[in-house]
Amino acid sequence: MIKNRSELATTSQRETVLDLVEVGIRAVLPSNIMRSALSYDPDDRVLTVSGERYDVDGGRLFVVGGGKAAARMAETLEEIIPPDHLTAGIVNCRHGSTRTRAIDVHEAGSPLPDERGVSGVRAMLELKDRYDIAADDVVLCLISGGGSALLPCPAGNITIRELVEVTEALLTSGADIHEINAVRKHLSEVKGGRLGRFYAPARVVSVIISDVIGNDLDVIASGPTVPDRSTFRDALDVLERYGLWDELPSSVHSRLERGAKGDEQENPRRLANCNNHIIADNRVALEAMEKEARGRGLSSRILTCRQTGRPEEVARGRAQQAIEGEFGSLDVVLLGGETTPVLPDNPGTGGRNQHYAAASLLAMEDYPEPWTVASVGTDGSDFMPGIAGAIVDRDTVKRARSGGVDIRSHVDRFDSYSLFEKLGSSLIRTGDTGTNVCDVVAYLLGSGASPGA
Repeated sequence: MIKNRSELATTSQRETVLDLVEVGIRAVLPSNIMRSALSYDPDDRVLTVSGERYDVDGGRLFVVGGGKAAARMAETLEEIIPPDHLTAGIVNCRHGSTRTRAIDVHEAGSPLPDERGVSGVRAMLELKDRYDIAADDVVLCLISGGGSALLPCPAGNITIRELVEVTEALLTSGADIHEINAVRKHLSEVKGGRLGRFYAPARVVSVIISDVIGNDLDVIASGPTVPDRSTFRDALDVLERYGLWDELPSSVHSRLERGAKGDEQENPRRLANCNNHIIADNRVALEAMEKEARGRGLSSRILTCRQTGRPEEVARGRAQQAIEGEFGSLDVVLLGGETTPVLPDNPGTGGRNQHYAAASLLAMEDYPEPWTVASVGTDGSDFMPGIAGAIVDRDTVKRARSGGVDIRSHVDRFDSYSLFEKLGSSLIRTGDTGTNVCDVVAYLLGSGASPGA
């Protein structure tokens, strides 16, 4: 899975950390989790999801959805449900697949939406009239992280170019995913439960891989089949709170202002025809990593799967805990979640996981024993395609100091990618993993990180 493993695994400690990362990601691959969560009886035509049965006898089965894991989810679904039992299907993903027969896989843009995504969503919506989808039918919706960008359908007279403008502004503002998606849900024809309402009266069953801390259903992929708790007023407040209102297009102003006045219909508060099932999240990955570490005789603990905050501040806080002995005799400390960078003017290149690792070089420098830290995006893309994150240790700091590399300057400029390109043996390259459950961070400390331990 880690394509440049031989470059990175320069010590047994690094090799152990890389093993843990791979185990965590493999645990949440659709090919593994969907088989444990879904089953289908072709004779009785009964679909079971997380123990709940859905009778398809007398109706038909359709598939829609989107997200970074959508292609792998579609492929695995066709191994669970015979393709000739699927009437039609369309999903949007970042990278297409040719291994599906009944489900069309559309490539689309992420993290920024594009026209390809709009085309795919329009095709999903056209299924209702084309096949006269009715109450006896079941629409199976495959949802995963990245779905907010990969399922674009601008509302009103908002263009995809304007939607991209809003998305770019939000992603660099410091707003968290709840705030970002509150805005996106109110600029869309399918987010915020609108997709689920669209297919009524058909039963909509969503199978979800969560990339949201706390697994808030209405936030994952902007909740296309989930009742929406946010309002137009909330969306408007987010843009004002982060100073974005004045720089956004008039079409966005118009829709949100009309909605706040009650002149646009709010997203649904109830969706009686929709059932939503989360089949994997960040904790699943962390638990697999913890089990693997303990199987190797390493004391291990999951500190949290809800890590948030600015990458540098969080890295500094975790390092301080290690230095002050708060982790006791633990060999492995595991964390999951998603930090939120706030970019400086004229930032360099990198992503939140690379930045976390770069900040850890400074923060862990005073730790008195050996250490190794890896911070990785489970989707394989730490803002930059192909770069999942980074792995660092005491030797990385030594290489920087001996080579005259100014770590602080790179961190301040949010230029972690350039830093690691200079230092080498740091950037973790996985390519697209086909899943997405936020980020995982692994610390190997003290005796566990010592040679021969």
